[in-house]
Amino acid sequence: MNIYFKNQFNNLMVHLEKLKQKGVMSYNRNKLIEKISEIDIYTEKPFDELNLDFLFNYKIFPDNILISKNEWNVENREMRIGDTIVQQAFFPPIKNFSQKIIFGVRINEILNKENKKGFSYETIEGHAEKGISIFTVENEAGKIKFKIHTFSEPGNFLSKIVGSLITIPYQKYCTKKALESVKEQIEKQ
Repeated sequence: MNIYFKNQFNNLMVHLEKLKQKGVMSYNRNKLIEKISEIDIYTEKPFDELNLDFLFNYKIFPDNILISKNEWNVENREMRIGDTIVQQAFFPPIKNFSQKIIFGVRINEILNKENKKGFSYETIEGHAEKGISIFTVENEAGKIKFKIHTFSEPGNFLSKIVGSLITIPYQKYCTKKALESVKEQIEKQ
């Protein structure tokens, strides 16, 4: 985790290259805190006709919360297991008047099932959180839902200290906004 006062948008490629060299944080999934957040999506389109390109291009969070650069877009191809994403989070969620926090995650699974599409990633060394996040659009008995399923815990001493006061409420806010963003992107198709 690196913290900046200046927007790192023009330097994300440099950060991406550095993060590609780092390993995934070690964790025991059974000891992590599990959370599932979901939102119903209302669309007339059949599940198999939904355009989920935005999801697989990691356009999940509003850009006042998080911007990113990923390996597959840089290389002009589709997402693959092992790909790295550099994330720049804005805290608070105001681009010009915030701390810019740089993290990295690595794709560890791609889901392309008949009724479930999405991917998961693990946090890279230095991330504020340790664990895994799973992002899926699912068709459950004719109801379409977007889910964010996480297994995580604070990734460093600072995250542990400020977790209940700052990190956890901010994560809840960001998750809510991500759910709303994906819902809007699918429903406007």
